[in-house]
Amino acid sequence: MVISKKQNTARRLENQGNNETYSQSAKINAYTRYGLTESRLSAFGGLLPLIKFLKIVDFQQVVEDTYTSPGRKPKLGCFKMLTGFLVLIFIGFQRIHHFTYIQTDSLVCGYLGVRKLPHVSTFWRYLASLTINQAQTILKISGILRARVWKEFNRMYTRIHVNIDTTVATVYGNIEGARKGHNTRHRGKKGLRPVLLFIEETREYLCGTQRRGETMSNEEVAKQISQIGKLIPDTVEEVVVRGDGEFIGWDSVKACMEKGYYFIFGNKRCNPPFPKDGWYTKGAYEYNEVVYQPLGWGKACRFLAMRIPKEKKGERQLELFKDDEYLYRIFVTNLKQRPHKVIKNYDKRADVENCIEEAQKEGILSIPSKRFIQNKVFFQLVMLAYNFWRWIKIAAHEHQGEEAKDSRKGETPKPLHSSPRELDITDASLRIARLKMLYVSAKIVSHGNVTTIKYSSFDPRSYSLMEFLDFLDYRLGKQKLASVSPCRESSYRACKKFFARNG
Repeated sequence: MVISKKQNTARRLENQGNNETYSQSAKINAYTRYGLTESRLSAFGGLLPLIKFLKIVDFQQVVEDTYTSPGRKPKLGCFKMLTGFLVLIFIGFQRIHHFTYIQTDSLVCGYLGVRKLPHVSTFWRYLASLTINQAQTILKISGILRARVWKEFNRMYTRIHVNIDTTVATVYGNIEGARKGHNTRHRGKKGLRPVLLFIEETREYLCGTQRRGETMSNEEVAKQISQIGKLIPDTVEEVVVRGDGEFIGWDSVKACMEKGYYFIFGNKRCNPPFPKDGWYTKGAYEYNEVVYQPLGWGKACRFLAMRIPKEKKGERQLELFKDDEYLYRIFVTNLKQRPHKVIKNYDKRADVENCIEEAQKEGILSIPSKRFIQNKVFFQLVMLAYNFWRWIKIAAHEHQGEEAKDSRKGETPKPLHSSPRELDITDASLRIARLKMLYVSAKIVSHGNVTTIKYSSFDPRSYSLMEFLDFLDYRLGKQKLASVSPCRESSYRACKKFFARNG
């Protein structure tokens, strides 16, 4: 009996490498079926870094120790109500009725521990119960968190520059405190005039308040300057306060002197007699200085001047006086540097306009209530959410620094994906940072009493977001060896080595 055998019966070898294979593209047309799913989804997958960050700075403990509870006791508790406002503003909504859009979001409800957020009227009533005490405690909470963030992410500055400026929030209707004042965009309309102080080194909001729509008095400026020392970390030894001509006055200058701060204020209220032989040229401009005591001031101060030649555009008629040929910029300061260096330092204050513009987009122009006190509290909530964005960008910058350090040592393995490893939001505006980090869709899966948040492997932002989440994890000191998925293998090895080196 002859038994026939097939030729070449050896098993065909298969490629065991990690090939990037994608499923076949879906065919979608006008007749594609549609329906509902019971899977829990969230459009704000980037909230998870915020949740981890709140745990790193121990936000709940700070609120419980510092926050002054109002007379109204909500069922959720003051911490969850306050966190609900912060999450709403952090996502990008600016009106309280926008809670309807996140009322059933799985990630938001999961963090707050509810199946569904309370009705919008609940948040309205809670905001109506807040007073000036809550506004002050929110500002104090921001100062405590600032010290913790600087310590955690190596931002221990010894000298900071504080820029002070005001803006205008145009209002419509009968709003308490609204006045007709300096409103360049909507001339003749009523508005509020908040004041804001920013730290130049980190672009954080330091302090400020919602104000009536009137020109700021010098006593109010001095009151804001006196709050600086309570809200900065202990490592800061020198403070330089910079403001334009709206903030110059003996009260503001005296407040800086009493606190031991350096100051540079623009001058629009007096005309010091500069010596004619004191001008010197630096570049295309001339500079001068004089010690002068204006009327009503308790002490003589150092005034600086910068004069700029006017451009001649074919004018035949000569100026009547020699001073008419120049434009003058005058400042008062207690810095000991040469005038051109002090004025160059002051010119860096221009970045405060960009900070105010971002704060406006975050919601300080949104006036939720007719009552002035509630608007002051909401202003502080908006700026606290603004600071959280700034602090997360500081954490992302620290993450990029550690990744660059590992790559120079050759210890970071190549990723299994081709997308960038870092969450590139450090140099982006808050609007772009929100697009890159926050608006990443996520699916929430619960199995065996363990909840997992999954991101799409087809979204290139998912990998960089998960790298950042790993960075926050070892900041928390958590290692979950058994729960590492294959798509996170390379990032996990890098984080494990970093955690072993740094403890």
